[in-house]
Amino acid sequence: MNSEYIHKYKKRTDEEKNKLITRLKKIEGQIRGIIKMVDNDEYCPKILEQATAANNAINSFSKELLSCHIKNCVKKDIIDGNDKAIEEFVKIINKMMK
Repeated sequence: MNSEYIHKYKKRTDEEKNKLITRLKKIEGQIRGIIKMVDNDEYCPKILEQATAANNAINSFSKELLSCHIKNCVKKDIIDGNDKAIEEFVKIINKMMK
């Protein structure tokens, strides 16, 4: 874990948690499939196509998690007067946009 972030926990609803875990399990399956393709000496473009799909799935997961973070954590921190939440959010966005 990166030490620049405040150590917090986020209690997620069952729906939110299930949605995120489902996406992660899909990504996990895609990665296992890519490993199998490499192991079976599949043709590079086929592997790259699957790697692109896995990357898109990771981006989709990140967007979903970011949306949850904005709607819950950032909103609550701003309401509570925690201006550091905005700085933290800007850092996250900057890292995601690299």
